[in-house]
Amino acid sequence: MGLLILLTSTLLCSYFHPGTVVDAQRLFTLREITLTIEPSNDVMRGTNVTLRCKAPVSSSEPGLRREYTIYKDNNLIYNKTSILEEILYPLGEARVANSGKYRCEINIDDKPQKPSQAMKLTVSGLSKPQLHLNKFVVKEGEEVTATCTAPGETGSFYFYIYEDSNEIKEKQVSSNQAEFKLRFSSVNTRRIHCTYTILIPPDSVKSEESNNVNVSVKELPITIHLDIDPENDVYEGDQLNILCKVINFEHSHESVRLLLIQGTQILSSGVTNVSHSMVAQANDPEEFECKLEMGNVVKTATKRISVIELFSAPTLTMSPAEIFEMENMTLTCKTEHYASERIRKDELIYTLDPSQNTHNHDRKGVFSGKSKSESNYTCVAEARGIKKRSKTLTVRPKVFVSIPKISVVGRAVLGQPVKILCQSDSGSLPINYTLFKDPSEVRTISIELRSQQAVFDVNITKPEDIKKYICKASNSHRHNNSQHLLSEKLNATVIVPPSHAVLMVVPDFREIYEGQHLYLLCRVDGTPPVTFKWYHVGNNLPLYTNTSNEDNSRYEVPTVSKEHSGRYYCEAFNHANKVVRSEQVTITVQMVLWKKALIGGFCLLAVSVLVVVCVLCFRSKRGRETYSPPASQASFV
Repeated sequence: MGLLILLTSTLLCSYFHPGTVVDAQRLFTLREITLTIEPSNDVMRGTNVTLRCKAPVSSSEPGLRREYTIYKDNNLIYNKTSILEEILYPLGEARVANSGKYRCEINIDDKPQKPSQAMKLTVSGLSKPQLHLNKFVVKEGEEVTATCTAPGETGSFYFYIYEDSNEIKEKQVSSNQAEFKLRFSSVNTRRIHCTYTILIPPDSVKSEESNNVNVSVKELPITIHLDIDPENDVYEGDQLNILCKVINFEHSHESVRLLLIQGTQILSSGVTNVSHSMVAQANDPEEFECKLEMGNVVKTATKRISVIELFSAPTLTMSPAEIFEMENMTLTCKTEHYASERIRKDELIYTLDPSQNTHNHDRKGVFSGKSKSESNYTCVAEARGIKKRSKTLTVRPKVFVSIPKISVVGRAVLGQPVKILCQSDSGSLPINYTLFKDPSEVRTISIELRSQQAVFDVNITKPEDIKKYICKASNSHRHNNSQHLLSEKLNATVIVPPSHAVLMVVPDFREIYEGQHLYLLCRVDGTPPVTFKWYHVGNNLPLYTNTSNEDNSRYEVPTVSKEHSGRYYCEAFNHANKVVRSEQVTITVQMVLWKKALIGGFCLLAVSVLVVVCVLCFRSKRGRETYSPPASQASFV
């Protein structure tokens, strides 16, 4: 009974506590799995490092087998099955490549358990690389094998080879040794060394520099010969014969190429001998190069020749310098100097391109014709097979300015600045516009852009002065006095501002009766059209507004009444935007005569009735006084 209770208790504990395993045969519980790095997590290169994985287990049976697995950076590096509570994994003499994160896992009865906490190992220090060369004295282009070794190191490597302080090659390998094939193309003593880098993702560690090894490079017994005939006193048109060859050439397995170069142009190519013929040109590059390429070995020979100009490039000029459409022009093609020791002046032949619409006088470089439209011309001078072309001359025939038109910008108002525009419909720029008043010159404006206008500011003091203005246009000094370029006289209306506004009343304001027609006439001095407004004092709004093409206008009241009595005035203005006001006029509307008579009759009737009433009352009173009543009645009264 006691054994049953113990078994039940053990099963319940294994159910409620992690790390405890129950099966049909045996029971076990894992307390904790730990991983330690000995002697330390940070060690120097060469230190003996051991990983200790410990997993204490309580079991119902002795000799429980455990499967230990060790990982580095999530990669499996060691696996062992043991009944011991701990295992040791020796790394030996640690290297930088051993740096990383390690963890330990345990599996009991095919049941994985919770892994240990990851531990980081850092190994410092790399071995000094060693450099070995198979040759220390070589000829130009001869191959040298360089071997760079990282003694005792493991991991993923990058090796680098340096010449002096300049990196010349690199290689990635998985071993601690890399081999490089080197060739040196110039004579000198080279100092070679190497370094390496070990990759430890995500970082890398670089070594110190290796030992220095000197390589002596000897010159190959090869000579490059370049011959140019002729080499001195070379003129344009002379035939040049060029020979490029290699002397003391030894057979090589390397690819060999011999090049003849002038400037940036390859003239010819071969293996050991190259020749080329050409005509000397003054503008060609002066330097010739014979170049041998053999592997990475390059040998050159250069020569410079100076080519004397046979004649200079021609210049093309036009006369006159300023021409207009359909005018005669002369184009002159001329060479400033020539080599008189080689050619005569009459050997130079000139041609014009294009040659249409021109005539050549005795092929001496003078061409004549008419200018019709814009054209580009060049001329060619030729002698002894040498042709030279001038720069392009663009001929742009000008268009004569048309007769100008004169007008006023906006409105011309007497006493205010007036803008006068002088403009031609066509003509090449620049155009000079001159304004005259009668025979006197006022001002000249030069127009150089199409967006510009010749606008003159003047003051008009009399209306008739506006017709005294005239303008002239000119775009050539040869036509300044041409009467055909004068405009007509300026024809414009000068607006005279309104003045002296007068308000008149018809009929006479002293004889205005009810029911009559009333006319308020407003008159001003000024240029029509004029806008008139009539006002009744006490009302800010005009009674009537009218624009008239005359200097007067009227406002009519068809039937006047007493309400129309009061003070009136008028205002007037025209395009000068000046407002003038009249004096106020007082209007009194009188009653008509028949109304006056009627009122008088009523007044007389009322007076008559009043008189009659008064008389009757008076008589009645006197009658009572004449009759004397008895004493008793009198006392009673």
